Amino acid sequence: MKSACVSKFSDQMPNLDKSCFKIPQQSLLSPNQLSTHPPRILMLYGSLRERSYSKLLTFESAKLLEAMGAEVRVFDPLDLPQPDAAPDTHPKVKELRDLAAWSEGMVWCSPERHGAMTGIMKSQIDWIPLSLGAVRPTQGKTLAVMEVCGGSQSFNAVNQMRILGRWMRMLTIPNQSSIAKAFLEFEENGRMKPSAYYDRVVDVMEELVKFTLLTRDIAPYLVDRYSERKESAEELAKRVNQKSI
Repeated sequence: MKSACVSKFSDQMPNLDKSCFKIPQQSLLSPNQLSTHPPRILMLYGSLRERSYSKLLTFESAKLLEAMGAEVRVFDPLDLPQPDAAPDTHPKVKELRDLAAWSEGMVWCSPERHGAMTGIMKSQIDWIPLSLGAVRPTQGKTLAVMEVCGGSQSFNAVNQMRILGRWMRMLTIPNQSSIAKAFLEFEENGRMKPSAYYDRVVDVMEELVKFTLLTRDIAPYLVDRYSERKESAEELAKRVNQKSI
């Protein structure tokens, strides 16, 4: 029935490569076997200050994720070189890339500085490549974005990180957190005070875990693209048909 449906419309779509065209299948959205390990979440923060509110918010969120059953790793950006200033064999670059490959979801938390995310935040993302050979380290993984503000509430940093998440082919969850006057929202011991801001952080972490559980076993199918299947087929044909093999 489905192949007949393709045939029915193929004459109306001469540009369509029928050999690479696939009709989305409901059955393929239900994996045969569900993963049983805890969701693996990598957390990045964008400041090196001694009392960094993006770091404090990250560790507060990590506690929530662990309470929800996730396995959490927090990357420390101290000593990470600027992109292109060191080879990708640098220990901190390797650590970051290994964590990105390990993870099934991420949390990016940045201060807003001069109306944008910090350079430290961007540098971490820039060190994570779109592809390593045939592997795309971030494609299909979930992402939550948060920011801390020194003044009134703003959304410039989270909006920028959403653009980056899309560029990295990640599944960015709908909810997000922006904390105004962050210096007022944390105790001296670094724990976050109870507030509507705190409740929103709980919401964001809960949503991230749900989306990660929902998508991690079907991520390859969700991000499988017609254009890339077609390109792969064409490249294969070129290699197979080379006269000088």
